[in-house]
Amino acid sequence: MQRFPLLGFLGFLALLPLPAPRSARAEQPTAPFAPTRCEAIPLPDGQASFLHDGIEKTRWHFDPKYPRPFFHPFNGPSGASLTRMGHPGAPDHDHHRSIWFAHAKVDGIDFWSDNTPARVRQKHWLVYEDGPAEAILAASLGWYDGDGVERMEQGLVAASIPGEEGEHFLEIQITLRPGAGRESVLLEKTNFGPLAVRVAKSLSQRFGGGQLTNSEGETGEKAIFGKRAAWMDYSGPVVVGTGTERRTVVEGITFFDHPANPRHPTAWHVRDDGWMGAAFCLEEGHTVTKDAPLVLRYLLHAHAGGCDPGKAAKTAAEFAARSGFVAGKSTRPHYQFEARRE
Repeated sequence: MQRFPLLGFLGFLALLPLPAPRSARAEQPTAPFAPTRCEAIPLPDGQASFLHDGIEKTRWHFDPKYPRPFFHPFNGPSGASLTRMGHPGAPDHDHHRSIWFAHAKVDGIDFWSDNTPARVRQKHWLVYEDGPAEAILAASLGWYDGDGVERMEQGLVAASIPGEEGEHFLEIQITLRPGAGRESVLLEKTNFGPLAVRVAKSLSQRFGGGQLTNSEGETGEKAIFGKRAAWMDYSGPVVVGTGTERRTVVEGITFFDHPANPRHPTAWHVRDDGWMGAAFCLEEGHTVTKDAPLVLRYLLHAHAGGCDPGKAAKTAAEFAARSGFVAGKSTRPHYQFEARRE
C-alpha cells in the first residue's frame, strides 16, 4: 500500500477544493413533518399498539409468559373494550383471551386449552408500518409441542383500518405451513379454532344484554351453532363514562369470513355466554402441506349501534374486493421486510 509522508499528505489535502460556506450551499428541500393517521407502535413487554389519530384501537400481546398471542383490548367507537379476558363465570376458560389464534388438535396435540405444554410463540416481527389509510403489523409465529418441536408455522399480517365516526376494522391474514423440516401438518376436525373472539360481558346474551346474529338473519346460539354464514355479529350495551356521567351505549363486533377462504362461508362455533369463532375444521379436518399452505383472511368490525345487516353486507362486499397481503424482503433502504397489498 502506498504511504504518504505527513507533509506530503497535508500538501495533498491543501490541493483539494474547500467546501463552500454554509450560506452558499444549495439547501436541500425537506418535506415538512406531518403526523401519520394510522400507527403500529411496538411497546415494552411484548406488545404493539394500533392507533388512529393518536387513539388506541387495539393491542397485540406476544409476551412468552402467555400460552399464545392475542389482541386486547378491541375498543369500540366509545373507547370501551368490546372484548374481555376470560369467561365471566368459568375460571377453566382463561384461555379465552379476547381475540386469539388456537386449534384444539394439531397433529393430535392440544393447542387450545391452557392445560397443555404446547405453545404458540412469536418468533420475530417483520413489519411495523404506519400510513394514512391503515397501520400494518407482520410477524412470524411458531406452534411448538411440549418437546419444543415446531409443528406449524404461522405467518401473520394484521391491518388496523379506520372507519367512520370512530369505528374501525382489524383485518387479519394468516398463512399456515408445516413447521421447520416437516412436510405436512394435520388440523384435525374440531369446532375449536383457528380464530375466536371473547366479547365483553355486557355484550353476551347470557351475562349482559347482547344479541348474536348471522348473515342469514338467524339469532341466538341454538339457531346459529354449527351453521354456515358469511359473517357473525355480537352486539349489545357497553358502559362508558365515570361517576355521575356513566351511561350505556350499544356497540358490537361483526366478524367476516373472506369469500376466498376455503370452505366459505365458514361454519361458526358460537355461545350465548359471549364468544364466537370461525370454525374452519368444524365439519372435517384439513392437511396443510409444504407445497399447499393454508391462507385464511378474516375481518373484525368494531361498530356503533346494534347489528345492521345492510351495513354488514356493504362491508362484506368491500372486504371481498380488497386484495390480500404479500410479506417478504424489502427493497426500501433501512427496511428488511415489507408487507403490501397484492
